Amino acid sequence: MYLLVFLIVMSLSFYVYYKIKYVRSRLQMERKYLSGKSSIALGLFVGFFGINQLFLYHTTTTYIVAAIFIIIGFLSAWFGFKAFKYYRPYALKEIKEWNN
Repeated sequence: MYLLVFLIVMSLSFYVYYKIKYVRSRLQMERKYLSGKSSIALGLFVGFFGINQLFLYHTTTTYIVAAIFIIIGFLSAWFGFKAFKYYRPYALKEIKEWNN
């Protein structure tokens, strides 16, 4: 249970961190890259929150809502990971060109 709380807090912290970096970035591909990272963090937050609810309450409504949170959260993390992988080479190239 404490592990889930730790993972929830960490994923929310990473989400806020990457969103702040996203707002401060001026490079287009780097923004998409950071958006993918923040999507992963937010998806994990929602998914872990849904899993945590399964341990706290034992009602049918909780199971349905938790299942929706888990599915939406981990799908968001999956699509964020795909975006992260896709934009990473472009972002690194753009950063390298920006520094030269």
